[in-house]
Amino acid sequence: MNFDIWLLYVATLLAFMLTPGPSHLLMLSNSIRHGFRPSLATAAGDLMANALQMFAAGIGLAAILISTQNALTVIKWVGAAYLFWMGVQMWRKSRHHNKSDSVKQKISLRALWMQGFFTSLANPKAVVFFAALFPQFISAQQPFGLQFLILSLTYIAVDGAFLSTYGATAGWFAKRLKGNSQMFVDRVGGTFLIGAALLLSFKTLRQTG
Repeated sequence: MNFDIWLLYVATLLAFMLTPGPSHLLMLSNSIRHGFRPSLATAAGDLMANALQMFAAGIGLAAILISTQNALTVIKWVGAAYLFWMGVQMWRKSRHHNKSDSVKQKISLRALWMQGFFTSLANPKAVVFFAALFPQFISAQQPFGLQFLILSLTYIAVDGAFLSTYGATAGWFAKRLKGNSQMFVDRVGGTFLIGAALLLSFKTLRQTG
């Protein structure tokens, strides 16, 4: 792959990711609630789902997904409802914290991984996105497999960097909360999750409208 083409691809990804998506908001929420290091499991789940979506795009499943629009819409609404439900639950829990409760709630890494994985998987249109994005940077004169691998690994690296930055920043602020911090953490985290749900819903309405 030509280095100039690769740089253009990186610039395209950076421009695309400047606006936080549902997975980024989930990363913020989990980093605030559980700390940066545990939240890396969320990022790993998200990136795993991305890898599967890119693989699906590479083997031509985008055309199949396009033909099953109703199924895609149902999956996206279920994903949005799940995020909204988690956000509301966090707001409800925040009412039960007393002023001295500043201990982070424990959650398994597996649960954090699954949150990231299913939040990303709730957007099956990503397969179509990758199928539309990658051909713009692939040359017919060079081996497809190697180019596809480079584009995929680059995407995962860039998205991973964004997720880590969001998580590290949120974790840094969460460590410095004093007093009645758990109530604040739950409410901020719940707000991010509700925002992610509304963002997914808005995208679904825009695509089906």
